[in-house]
Amino acid sequence: MRRRISTKDCLLSVGLLVTLQAVPLIASAGVSANLGITSNYLFRGVTQTDGSTATQGGLDYEHASGLYVGGWGSNVDFGDGTSYELDLYAGFSGVIEDIGYDVGYIYYSYPDAPESIDFGEIYGELSYSIASIGVAYTANSDVSGEGLFVQGDIYYYASVDVPLEDDFSTGVLIGYYDFTDDGKASIGKASYGHAAVNVTKDAGSFGAFSVNLEYADIDSSNALGSVNSDDPKFWLGWTKSF
Repeated sequence: MRRRISTKDCLLSVGLLVTLQAVPLIASAGVSANLGITSNYLFRGVTQTDGSTATQGGLDYEHASGLYVGGWGSNVDFGDGTSYELDLYAGFSGVIEDIGYDVGYIYYSYPDAPESIDFGEIYGELSYSIASIGVAYTANSDVSGEGLFVQGDIYYYASVDVPLEDDFSTGVLIGYYDFTDDGKASIGKASYGHAAVNVTKDAGSFGAFSVNLEYADIDSSNALGSVNSDDPKFWLGWTKSF
């Protein structure tokens, strides 16, 4: 499963999430693949498909040392002709005294965008039992001038994933996106908080199914307004690892 701090990726955006908004686990010491379908692809509470469905998938390799590399892709719809996203990442994860850690770099690319909007993040996560906290820092960006997804943007999150009976689980994620150019005259209000909750069913060889609800604190005057300023978003997801 892709390493994305989300929706990333954590939970499936919460639960499959992170579609899944925080950071899922790769099969130990080997190659694994994943496939997913979601009724709405949300990245940190913001739709990437204009509220429509997405088909997603990835390929990962993890060494027994904890070193991993991988790639993940999805269709997107930004209204400008951009049709797909391709993420590439590498990192290192492990456990020390029951504390899990995961550090790495992820590059978000949009190969057919009219102009380059690619950016890269350095991320880190600590976990203990059912709880995780993490941060992602935008280390480089092809976005020129002032704007969103430029160098210096920071995303913070905390999540809890609770196993339930009969292969069900539930998760909650709270995040905050702090844009470095927030409040500047050319940008306006941009930074926002969001929350996500899900219930996921592990159906074994049939994959995992999730019911998700997300809310982003974005109003119509925000730089990410329009479709993202609607009421809380409900979406369904399915994912399967191989």
